[in-house]
Amino acid sequence: MNILRLSWKNLTNKPLNMGLSLVLFGLGVGLISLLLVLNDQLQEKFSKNLAGVDLVVGAKGSPLQLILSSMYHIDAPTGNINISDAAPFLRPGHPIIESAIPLSLGDSYRGHRIVGTEPAFLALYGAVLAEGAMWQRTMEVVAGAGVASKLGLSIGDTFKSSHGFDQNEDLVHEDAESFKIVGILEPTGAVADQLLLTRFSSLWAVHESHDHESHDHEGHDHESEGAGEPYPKGLLDYQDKQITSMLIQFKGHNIQALNMQRAINENTEMQAATPAIEINRLYSLMGTGTKALRWLAMVIIIVSGLSIFISLYNSLKERRYELALMRVMGASRSKLLALIVLEGLLLAVLGYVLGIGLSHGAMYLLADQMRETYQYDFSWAHFLQEELYLLGGALGIGLAAAILPALQARNTDISETLSDG
Repeated sequence: MNILRLSWKNLTNKPLNMGLSLVLFGLGVGLISLLLVLNDQLQEKFSKNLAGVDLVVGAKGSPLQLILSSMYHIDAPTGNINISDAAPFLRPGHPIIESAIPLSLGDSYRGHRIVGTEPAFLALYGAVLAEGAMWQRTMEVVAGAGVASKLGLSIGDTFKSSHGFDQNEDLVHEDAESFKIVGILEPTGAVADQLLLTRFSSLWAVHESHDHESHDHEGHDHESEGAGEPYPKGLLDYQDKQITSMLIQFKGHNIQALNMQRAINENTEMQAATPAIEINRLYSLMGTGTKALRWLAMVIIIVSGLSIFISLYNSLKERRYELALMRVMGASRSKLLALIVLEGLLLAVLGYVLGIGLSHGAMYLLADQMRETYQYDFSWAHFLQEELYLLGGALGIGLAAAILPALQARNTDISETLSDG
C-alpha cells in the first residue's frame, strides 16, 4: 500500500484524536495569521494616508486625536481654531512652509465625513476626477470613489448633512440647504475615497442656517460675485470664521522646520502634532496587545504539537504488532520511520490549512464591521509572504512532534513484539 495512503488511514482511524490536534493547531496558526494580516493592512492604511504631511495644526487637546481626526477621519476633532490665528501659516510665501491645506470638519452623511477644504487637498492623495467637475459654489460636493460606490451616489444627487459622525435622524440639518454632488473621484486606495469634499462656505452655511439673513447673504455673495470667479473670496478674507485644522508640508527639514511644532505649542492657542510620531506611538500601544495575542497563539501551537506527539505515541503502542508485521513483510526501518513522520507532517499541513482558512474567514467577517466603523476597505483575500513562513514553522512542529515516535517505530524489535502477540 502507498505510504501516504497508509499514513492517512492511520490518522483517520482515530478521528477524535485527529480532530483535537487539528483544531488546536488550526487555532494557533489562524490567530497568528489573522494578526499578521490585520497588522499589515492597518500599517498600509496608516502609511499611505501620511501623504507627505509633516505637521498637523489644530485646537489644543490630544495630539493623537488631532492626527486621527484630521488625517484618518476616524475620530472626533479636538475643536476649532480661528482663521485669524491660522492666517500666518496659510499666507503664500512662507519661508518654511511649502503648503498648508486647511480643513473644516464637523458634519457627515450616513457615516461619511464631509470635509470643507481646498482643491489642493486632492493632490495630497493623487485624487483626480472620474466624472463631473470640481465644486465651484457653496453646497457643491465632490464624492470619493468609495463613498459614492457604497451609498450609490451619482452626479446631481442631493442630501442633507448630519452633525457629527452618528447616523441619528435627530442630528440631520433639515432646515439647511441640501448638498449637491457635482463630481466623483477616481479610486485612490487612500482616505480620500471615503470623504465628501466641499468648500468651507458650505459647512459655514449649514451651521448658520438658523440665521436666515446670514445664510441668504452667503448665497447672494455667491450669485453676484461668483460668475467667472470660482472663489469670490479667499479663506483669509473670513478672519472672523473658524476652521478645524491645517495639514502642513515643509519646504525642507531644517532646524527652523523642526522647531515649528514646539514654537506653536508653546506660543499660540493652537496645537501642532507630527503624524509620523503619533502613528508610531499608536503602533507601540497596539503592539503590547498584539504581542500578548501572538504569545497566546504560540502557546496554543506548542500545546497542539504536544497533542500530536501524544496522539502518535499512544497510537504507536497500539500498532507495535502491526509495525512488526510490516517489517516481516519486507518494510525497511526507514519506511517505518517515514510512515510516522509523514503522519506528523500531514497533521501539521492540515492544521495549517485549517488555520489559514479560519484566519481569512474571520477577516471576511471583520471586514464589513471595520469598514462600517473606520470607513476603510479591508480585504479577506490579502495573503502575505509571512504566511508561507508559517507553513515552514508548522512543518517544523509536526516533524518535532513525530520524530520520537518515529524513532521508536524504526527500532521496533520484530521477534520480541511478535512473541508478545
